[in-house]
Amino acid sequence: MSTFQLSILASDRLFYEGPCESLILPISEGSYGILANHSNMIAAVYPGKLSWKVPGEEFQIAAVSDGMVKVENNEVLVLVDTAEHPEEIDVNNARRVADAAREVMLQKRQIWEYRSAQAQLARALNRMKIRNDLDR
Repeated sequence: MSTFQLSILASDRLFYEGPCESLILPISEGSYGILANHSNMIAAVYPGKLSWKVPGEEFQIAAVSDGMVKVENNEVLVLVDTAEHPEEIDVNNARRVADAAREVMLQKRQIWEYRSAQAQLARALNRMKIRNDLDR
């Protein structure tokens, strides 16, 4: 199968860089797949499950937060605030963050606080889902 160069960058680290056969990422319309020689594009990445296949290996998965993807000349760059392997996720911490975000949303503070809490809640729920999928 043909490959492309994939770079996944989180705000705090280089998460993955290397060859890739297939990439599936969460965008506004749902899951979106990218294969070698995909047309050039830029899209927003939403919190969700990112999957990619390295040649000769099984699909790898990660929980990602908001970001963007750029496809250009058979190279794919994924920039996200956070990216975590399922085994790195602390479910108890994610639960605490989700509960705190829900509390902020109920307090009807300023709109920027509400939107920040929404983003924190989405990330926490996504982290719990990805980790629970691993534990099954």
